[in-house]
Amino acid sequence: MNDLDVIIPNLHWNYTGVTATNRMIAPRIARLASARWCGPDAPDGIETMNFSEVLTLPFKGRRRIVWHARRNNEMMVGLLLKWLGWPFRLVFTSAAQRHHTWITRWLIRRMDAVIATSDASASYLKVPCEVILHGVDTVRYQPPKNRDAEFQISGLPGKYAIGCFGRVRHQKGTDVFIEAVCKVLPHYPDFSAVVVGAVDDAAFEAALKARVEEAGIADRVRFLGERPIDEVPLWYRRILIYAFTSRNEGFGLTLLEAMSSGNALIAARAGAAEAVVTGGQIALLVPAGDPDALAAALETLVRDPERAAAMGERARDYVASHFSVEAEAEKIAAVYERALGRKTLPPPAATHNA
Repeated sequence: MNDLDVIIPNLHWNYTGVTATNRMIAPRIARLASARWCGPDAPDGIETMNFSEVLTLPFKGRRRIVWHARRNNEMMVGLLLKWLGWPFRLVFTSAAQRHHTWITRWLIRRMDAVIATSDASASYLKVPCEVILHGVDTVRYQPPKNRDAEFQISGLPGKYAIGCFGRVRHQKGTDVFIEAVCKVLPHYPDFSAVVVGAVDDAAFEAALKARVEEAGIADRVRFLGERPIDEVPLWYRRILIYAFTSRNEGFGLTLLEAMSSGNALIAARAGAAEAVVTGGQIALLVPAGDPDALAAALETLVRDPERAAAMGERARDYVASHFSVEAEAEKIAAVYERALGRKTLPPPAATHNA
């Protein structure tokens, strides 16, 4: 590990959106710098190290190393090790679009560099930061060669599907999605709906299933729960329309995953939706937490599947040219270089005050 430049900690035992983001970007970072992953859910394409190996790194006479945190506990661990003598330069990525707690503010002020995943996230920071929008793996998330054939594999009834992926909970707006499809699907028998994601509250999910039963479409709405990591891209290829329904979100990587997969996207105005979506030719935007608005937008697409398919094609082209994960990795690597003092780079963006 004498040439180690970057440690990417993933100090969380549940698979979360932060984990998914880390897994996507880490192998690209490893192509640009000597990097290792520390924690569970390591992706292919990057070497790993356990925490005991971190503790064996020598104190003196060695090059500095970037510790890139994305969570409070990762900032705490990195800061403690730095104070104890480990040669760390601390980088933190902030996705939250809310006022931070005092402990988070205290930790952020002690970072050597800070990245925000959107202008909205940056607006809640009180330190200099650089805005780097997420990218997406356009190879992993790509349109199917034949979406009809992929749909048949799904086992869903009808001809087309609408999807909503993410943890099943109020913040993600799963209830907004279910209420909207309950308004729309009874009039369009060719369409089914699928919900993919871990269930945080069994009672919440039970209420959603009861609403589907009440609407008489229980045979056309499937709750699949959490699926294996490698199975999720397959479900994007099986649906025609994707609904991003979060009430609030740090970024919302499923926006890019759906567009990269050639899905027609309807997105709530949350997370980075307004930064990613540039107009109705690429995707449709609706107010967050509004099932009536979502239902109206859905109906414009389900009554015209060809329009939905064409919108998905345009979305794929747009994401491939504007939101590649390789470009994101290069920008992050430039932040590392500046934090390590290895080359002269443009200064970070001006300080944002909450």
